[in-house]
Amino acid sequence: MASKKFNNVYIKDNVSIVGPLESEGLLKNYDLLMDDYYYGEKTFEQAEIKMQRQVVNNLLQHNKLTDSKIDLLIGGDLINQISISSYNASLFRIPYLGTYSACATYIEELIIGATFITAKLAKNVVAVTSSHNLNAERQFRYPVEYGAIKKHTTTFTTTGAVATLLTNEPSHIKIESATIGKALDMGVKDANNMGAVMAPAAAEVLNTHLIEMKRNINYYDLILTGDLGKVGKDIFLDMLNKVYNINLKKYMDAGCEIYTTNQETYAGASGPVALPLVLFERVLSCKKYKKILVIATGSLQSVQLANQKLGIPGIAHAISLEVM
Repeated sequence: MASKKFNNVYIKDNVSIVGPLESEGLLKNYDLLMDDYYYGEKTFEQAEIKMQRQVVNNLLQHNKLTDSKIDLLIGGDLINQISISSYNASLFRIPYLGTYSACATYIEELIIGATFITAKLAKNVVAVTSSHNLNAERQFRYPVEYGAIKKHTTTFTTTGAVATLLTNEPSHIKIESATIGKALDMGVKDANNMGAVMAPAAAEVLNTHLIEMKRNINYYDLILTGDLGKVGKDIFLDMLNKVYNINLKKYMDAGCEIYTTNQETYAGASGPVALPLVLFERVLSCKKYKKILVIATGSLQSVQLANQKLGIPGIAHAISLEVM
């Protein structure tokens, strides 16, 4: 089975930071704010490392924890060889695991952390992820300075970082179960249409979760996907209805909930930080939803293979949260 249940795994705390454009968008409850994209550093890469360091430091300080009290640090980002997370990890004296599932990285981190805690191999785990628009655009598409014309299907990489503390100590947010997704290549070759790449994987993992957990779609107060954006969101809903006979009504996509319609962000937000920002700063903060299925979505592309005209695999992982 792809689905697993967890015992005594809780989200205790979370710290976030966002860039200038994100602070002008739909969400207003961020912990920290960058005044500019350099964040006092010489390069954008060093700025993103500082973003991760800041949210992890603040998380530890908020909870009066030292490095020695954290059993595992799990990090991931979009830049080659997850170098941002690894450089950040070198600043702490904590055992480290680096992960990569593109924009689905954060939920993969929570699944790994929850597994360690359920198995009683860890008590406190920190999960951290980030993305920086000017780093990711330069790597996956074109540098902003190039002035390339964007397609309407293109998503806009969110600038921000999130650090989350998982623990075996009871809190008001419980990680109840998860479903690990399969990499699906549906033959989409356009790296500027990640919504179409990821939507089939999101639909498949939702259907798998409901079957293996023996649940009806109405079990959840909300289904939250990661960063399908306006284009991928429509494909996702259409596939659920036509392929899996699931009529989804209580639904939100994080990629559509960060920027306003007046901000030039094309099909919406993307990046591994988009989902946790919306999850914590909108969904959980409103205290409206008690059972939430969070589905992270990732486009597993590389410039080299995209230029070789190969199809792009999509991935999606789901995690079930219960709010006490």
